[in-house]
Amino acid sequence: MYPVQAVSFPWYHRGCARSQSVDDLTDPVAKTAPFPACRETLRLRILQTTDVHGHLLPFDYYTNQSNRPWGLARLATLIRHARSEVGAANCLLLDNGDFLQGTPLTDLTAQPDQGWSGPHPVISAMNEIGYDAGTLGNHEFNYGLDWLTETLAQARFPLTCCNVLIRRGTTPTEDETLLPPYLLLTRQMQDGAGRSHDLRIGLLGLVPPQILTWDHAHLSGRVDVRDMVESARAWVPALRALGADLILLMAHTGIDPGPDRPMMENAARALARLPGIDALLAGHSHKSFPSTDHQGIPGANASDGTLYGTPCLMAGFRGDHLGQLDLTLTRDAKGWRVTAHHSRLLPAVGASPCPALCTTLDSAHRHTKALTAREIGQTKTPLHSYLSLLRDDPILHLVNGAQRRALAAALADGPHAGLPLLSASAPFKTGGRGGPAHFTDIPKGPLRLRHIADLYGFPNTLCGLLVTGAEVRDWLERAAICFNQIIPGLPDQALLDPSVPGHDFDVIDGLSYAIDLSQPARYDLFGTLINPTARRIRDLRHAGKPVRHDAHFVIATNSYRAHGGGPFAPLAETGLIYSGTRPVRDILADHVAALGQIAMAPRPTWRFAPLRKTTVTVETGPGLRAHPADIAAVNATDLGLTDTGFLRLSLPLPDTQPTLAHPVADAYMTP
Repeated sequence: MYPVQAVSFPWYHRGCARSQSVDDLTDPVAKTAPFPACRETLRLRILQTTDVHGHLLPFDYYTNQSNRPWGLARLATLIRHARSEVGAANCLLLDNGDFLQGTPLTDLTAQPDQGWSGPHPVISAMNEIGYDAGTLGNHEFNYGLDWLTETLAQARFPLTCCNVLIRRGTTPTEDETLLPPYLLLTRQMQDGAGRSHDLRIGLLGLVPPQILTWDHAHLSGRVDVRDMVESARAWVPALRALGADLILLMAHTGIDPGPDRPMMENAARALARLPGIDALLAGHSHKSFPSTDHQGIPGANASDGTLYGTPCLMAGFRGDHLGQLDLTLTRDAKGWRVTAHHSRLLPAVGASPCPALCTTLDSAHRHTKALTAREIGQTKTPLHSYLSLLRDDPILHLVNGAQRRALAAALADGPHAGLPLLSASAPFKTGGRGGPAHFTDIPKGPLRLRHIADLYGFPNTLCGLLVTGAEVRDWLERAAICFNQIIPGLPDQALLDPSVPGHDFDVIDGLSYAIDLSQPARYDLFGTLINPTARRIRDLRHAGKPVRHDAHFVIATNSYRAHGGGPFAPLAETGLIYSGTRPVRDILADHVAALGQIAMAPRPTWRFAPLRKTTVTVETGPGLRAHPADIAAVNATDLGLTDTGFLRLSLPLPDTQPTLAHPVADAYMTP
């Protein structure tokens, strides 16, 4: 009735872990037993993790610090307690995706050719904790479908996703899907009078359709995607027809305040309004719900934990919270329905790490520590990202230099070897949702593999694009949306738009240019042109000369950006001339090893255009106070710490155009 791709996952059959069953996905079950006249009540507890991103132990592999206030080992203690309160039969533990990627434990140890021969550490941990089910996040696809299939085969719990397809049908229910499009879990539960009831719980998993953009190199031609709302709208009534008493959406998607539109990345609000769903588990945005994170967003009610009246959970990221949703179910002549609920987030901080889970992970943990301790080179100066959105950043020059060097070698003696070579990269750790400790801070001295992983935390690969001067200018306009519009002459205006992540601020090495903050942003966060007459990029030059619209360049960038990740145009569709297979992180490690010792210092690439008698404020990490010379270099004033622990700075924008000692030239940028 509903085609499903036959896959070889051990949980994809009638029997699954912890005495549950995954019912036959093609045999509808008719409800033939008469309902009793009296009302019966069940209590079901749903526990959620989401966006764990490989944070298993309370250990920071980048800084080599232990006792961090996050991690699945801490949540395991909370999970055990939450289960004991209601009984295992009355509790479901679900994961909302982005669990396989995000720390050196997963991105180095768990990858081939790193000397680790055991199972994936995250899967080992989830198996031991005893997850009931899960869905995929976008980062599950970072290492390709073959790797993903092999890794998920180690899981002793079922996973579902209904909008990633290997063959598109006429309707969503006729699609052949990469994973089972739904799960039906049967739980035997007791009501308040001690009577037993079989509750059939339907689960639907959903992932942002943007995976085809973000992991284009891995997924193009191998899978297709559907809109999340379209898929759920078709599958919810189908699940009801198959006998589901309760339907939960596990949607790896955030709560977007904007209007509904096709193929939304953050579609939680639209999903919550679909008829027939009983609860929504969200994620992806690394925010929390219920909390103040979504204050003022239409339909979001943090006081009762609902989204347009639908119970909703979003449990933060990196294992900093466990989501807990308690549902009261009452059966009447129409079947079971939710008559009451209570949502809460349980913080990981203060919970002791589960000793058994720590023991299970000990070998992988020790392997990762040894791997990341390997010395790659030396740095004569500290490398930090506290000011990466305020000035030319030495870290970005280092990354861009590595990309340029690798692409130059790949294109040597080819038809594009004579074109000017640029390189684009963005800072990855700039606070924001990650909090005041979410910055890179590497002291001078040995540069180790853990530092390289900190400098480049994603498994993107290198791409080379043939672009015009007009496309370069447009690229920079899209990067500049991270800044608010600033009114000349006013004091202490907030510089950064908090809705735009720092990793959207691409800096293009090989050019010089100014950013005019008096102009509004030309694009919005989704890459939509919103101010056609606005131009923030001024005085764009290459080798000291203005960049013509019809000029041609080769630009080194990563696979995510080349295919349109973030608010950027998918220039790879027409301009891709090189697509590598090695992660940029490995290329960066090679570059540092080749240099041996680096002494990075800011050099003129971008600057803010002059705005007289104007000051702005910015929030950065308090660790910047250990670098007073850098605070002085941007003429900033320390305004103290915010309530959330960020360091607040005030700094003047330039009154006059600075004089560059030497225009940026190709020879200067050549490794």
